[in-house]
Amino acid sequence: QVQLVESGGGLVQPGGSLRLSCVASGVSLDNFAIGWFRQAPGKEREGVSCISLSSATGDRAYYVDSVKGRFTISRDNAENTMYLQMSDLEPEDTAVYYCAIDQLGLKCQDSEYDYWGQGTQVTVSS
Repeated sequence: QVQLVESGGGLVQPGGSLRLSCVASGVSLDNFAIGWFRQAPGKEREGVSCISLSSATGDRAYYVDSVKGRFTISRDNAENTMYLQMSDLEPEDTAVYYCAIDQLGLKCQDSEYDYWGQGTQVTVSS
């Protein structure tokens, strides 16, 4: 049974940093595309950052424009854990953040991902 468990969310002031973690069980992360998504109140869930296993993209990371230069996606295969390092946080980053994995993950869209974590709240406010 595939299980993804997130942690690391919380309340942070603008300009601050957080690191989200997502521990996978029941699968080996190195065989999956990984992604972080978020959903703000009243908005649709959006892909924040993903790494596809598609041969067309190799192992390059995708970032939505609004987080480029501030967020970094990574994974530690030995720990079966994926991360999202978030820096220079803005109030607009406030959302529930979800980790997800898929055997292909051709696009950083929630419809492309099969397995999801429960979500962790990130609130950026002074």
